[in-house]
Amino acid sequence: MYLAGSNGTGEAGFAPVAHWPHHYLDEGPCQLLVTSPDQRIRIGWFGDDFELWKVTAAEEAISAPRWSATFNHVTPAEIVAGLTTALAHDYAEADAYEGNGRFLASPSYRWADAVQPLTDAGWTRDGGAELGTVEIIAPDGQAGVLLDNRRSRPDDEAVTLWAGPPGWGTRAEAIFSARTPSHLIAATAAAMADPAPAVRDRHMIHREVEHLVSLTPVSPPVPQVPRAPTPLDVRRTAVTQAVQRAARFPRTAADLRGMAAPSRTGASAQNRSSNPAPAVGFKSPATPTPSRHSR
Repeated sequence: MYLAGSNGTGEAGFAPVAHWPHHYLDEGPCQLLVTSPDQRIRIGWFGDDFELWKVTAAEEAISAPRWSATFNHVTPAEIVAGLTTALAHDYAEADAYEGNGRFLASPSYRWADAVQPLTDAGWTRDGGAELGTVEIIAPDGQAGVLLDNRRSRPDDEAVTLWAGPPGWGTRAEAIFSARTPSHLIAATAAAMADPAPAVRDRHMIHREVEHLVSLTPVSPPVPQVPRAPTPLDVRRTAVTQAVQRAARFPRTAADLRGMAAPSRTGASAQNRSSNPAPAVGFKSPATPTPSRHSR
């Protein structure tokens, strides 16, 4: 899955925070900004940039980010979803009035905590890493994580998850700054090691990566052709229609009399409307009026 590349949309990455406020920006490189309700967590989508995603968290909405994570344009959105899912969970568990939240926790002093899902999945440490760094490689050699313990500033790049051959259109990268909580890096790594396949159109797989992945064709669902009704279907339909007709007609003598009365009233009113007699409710004078003959 980590070699699947981007499908051109951020739907999978934004799905865990679909209920958060969305801000569509017309100007600037960031096209969509999704924030937590208090705006302490920000997830930006840069649709036309090399760094496609940028995620930050801060103590307050107007303060500088405590940590940041960026994902380039080759990174599958399903991997980004590992981080956004963890952020949505942390925010839901946080106390808004206390200003805390696990998404602001300090990273673990043990570097292994951030990559535990990878080592559990059989990724192994590369003994040829530079002094002060630790690199762990996937069994197929096509993905890894580099931990730089030489960081000196809080915003230095500390952890880099990568996948695919080197190159602008083939290498996926996720970079976390030094103060990123270890459990958030681990959540992203767990999504990266997930063996579940990703759905892509064939043209989305880079030609230099095709030989490295397993492709399984997925056929579109076949539309169901309506079948001819069976004799049992016909009988059931007839019974249903009969019951519906019966429900619209009276079934007792009182109901029949109730229907007959309006019918008689309607017939009498029709007869009176054709006779030039006074309307219903007109009170005749006490003294009879001599009849007049029409000309």
